[in-house]
Amino acid sequence: MDLRLFHYIHIMKKLFFLLCLFASFGSLTAQTADPKDVESPDAILAALYDVISGPAGEKRDWDRMKSLFIPEGRLMPTSKNPQNGNVGYRTWTVQEYIDTAGASLEQSGFFEVEIARKSEQYGTIMHVFSTYESRRKEDDKEPFARGINSIQLLQGKDRWFIVSVFWMGENAEFPLPEKYLGGR
Repeated sequence: MDLRLFHYIHIMKKLFFLLCLFASFGSLTAQTADPKDVESPDAILAALYDVISGPAGEKRDWDRMKSLFIPEGRLMPTSKNPQNGNVGYRTWTVQEYIDTAGASLEQSGFFEVEIARKSEQYGTIMHVFSTYESRRKEDDKEPFARGINSIQLLQGKDRWFIVSVFWMGENAEFPLPEKYLGGR
């Protein structure tokens, strides 16, 4: 085979590979969100807590919720079965979360607030441990649940996106550590 032809084929294979690679990246421009909701990590986390919270009987703005996430975003609760010790988890798309948990949040009333945060950022990615308290009514004295949301964020060209929310509720075996209860 002619050496020039060999080099040409080799270069074309590399170009084809690069085109396939770039085509496989998800588009970060597909989601439409209120710019104030996604302008910073603080803003997007406030929007996330706000959109799931509300009194009993109040519809949530699920389109707003969807706009916070990348199209392939996931929500994943985890827990440990007290009877057998097995660790379990669920993986929901944003729509599956809405379909599964949305009605309960709207029926029972649900207010979740961030009480502390630990964050790490490198380049366009950020990991946030967001400690939360949950109440049925905004003015309930004591929360019915607490835990940690492990939230992965992605910084796009002109906004932030939630990639995933992976959480675990506090329990007797795993009380919230002091280092996740104070400060940011």
